[in-house]
Amino acid sequence: MTSKNYPEINQHLREVMNRLGRETPAVMRSFAGLHTSSTQEGALAGATKELMALAIGIAVHCDGCIAYHVHDALSAGATHAEIIETIGVAVMMGGGPSVVYGCEALEALEQFESVPSYR
Repeated sequence: MTSKNYPEINQHLREVMNRLGRETPAVMRSFAGLHTSSTQEGALAGATKELMALAIGIAVHCDGCIAYHVHDALSAGATHAEIIETIGVAVMMGGGPSVVYGCEALEALEQFESVPSYR
């Protein structure tokens, strides 16, 4: 497995998404609104919703989703233990390929935890 720098992937993804927003402002404004409204506090805490998004990102094998949602789960207050349990649920739902992407999520978590500016 090639080692990836998930904080860099996250930063790069956000930069490219901003560029895409300049090219397709209506689409990205709508997507941003969907993201904001679906992850805000409600019956479920924002951190819980980010953990759900992370589990789905692992199950569908999306590196960018892993980088984005590990970062946002930590920012929303999710703990190391909660992210680890989320990886376990994703593995259960996604089988063998999700084990590989669960390992990727673990690496992402460790990398983000080592960068104080991401906490």
